[in-house]
Amino acid sequence: MKIAFSLHKYFPYGGQQRDFRRIAVACQQRGHHIVVYTSEWQGEKCPGFEVIIVPKKGISNHTRNHHFSRWIAAYRLNNPDDLLVGFNKMPGLDIYFAADVCFAAKAAREKGYLYTLTPRYRSYLQAEKAVFSTHSNTEILVLTPQQQADFSAFYHTPSTRFHLLSPGIDRQQFLPHQRNVYRDEIRHALGINTDTFFLLQVGSDFRRKGVLRSLEAIAALASPLKEKVIFWVVGDDNPAVYRKYAEKKGIADRVFFHQGREDIPQLMAAADLLLHPAHQEAAGIVLIEALASSLPVICTEVCGNAPYLSDAESGVVISEPFSQDHFNQAVLNALKHPEQLLLWSQAAQRYCDQHDMYGLPEQAADIIEKRAKYVATRTTL
Repeated sequence: MKIAFSLHKYFPYGGQQRDFRRIAVACQQRGHHIVVYTSEWQGEKCPGFEVIIVPKKGISNHTRNHHFSRWIAAYRLNNPDDLLVGFNKMPGLDIYFAADVCFAAKAAREKGYLYTLTPRYRSYLQAEKAVFSTHSNTEILVLTPQQQADFSAFYHTPSTRFHLLSPGIDRQQFLPHQRNVYRDEIRHALGINTDTFFLLQVGSDFRRKGVLRSLEAIAALASPLKEKVIFWVVGDDNPAVYRKYAEKKGIADRVFFHQGREDIPQLMAAADLLLHPAHQEAAGIVLIEALASSLPVICTEVCGNAPYLSDAESGVVISEPFSQDHFNQAVLNALKHPEQLLLWSQAAQRYCDQHDMYGLPEQAADIIEKRAKYVATRTTL
């Protein structure tokens, strides 16, 4: 079959993008032809993918998104496919992969009445309704039960249209027990001493991921503990504001910013603690990658994948509403008690030995194939 995927932008280091690639490759390995609609593709093309660049048009995100969906709809009229799988909300999707939170729920929590009168609000809400309303037939792949609860609360979407996926990380990269085998070797290659605490944060969009919160927690550490810490922030974003903040807090010599890297599994094996105090995070694939790497985590409760960490007892989940003092104390306690870091790491390894951390791509491919066959049968009839 000819299976089409749509996402606004592809770059190698985003969680949404990595999920898309693994799912599309799983479908391709089953013999299907893969078409990708995107406005921007960074990095190497996937072998065999037919990548169609959608022209950008509009001065704002919501107008560009509207043009994106209309262009694809027009293109498909003359270039039909068997199924369209979307990674951003838009009309015309057969399947939507919910890599984002419920926009209506977020707006209701964080915005006032005047925001609901803006063109941006109306445009985003219209796109979300096209997927989740009771008049839609779009099947929905969700990563957490909370996503389904939020969407159902606002749109009364039938539960039969939701499909909850298990976590799904790259089995070839995040190998079980890699931490035990390669940790010392990787730290030596990175120039990290055995008595240094290597703290890591991974994710694009530094503001949403809470990088300032992490910097505040490190700055709050007392000497000499602070001098034993180095903090790497890895992600596709402009670090200028955050580097300046680190300088203001007197920790610039402890903090290092890196654009997206290919060696995240190795960095996780070498690190002592992952910080992820996100303001908003529908799921957070990086949390599952840390879990599979036996890397302890301190994250916020808003992260959709936080319950996995709680179940594994492999770190600390900061409850909402967020308290910077609470987060600071959690980081301090973890570093003051290295034996706790070891216990969390061992707990993560036990959890992954007993649970499937890799099944998402194949589960999604099963649902996509089933839906494509249904659409083909309905079209024939």
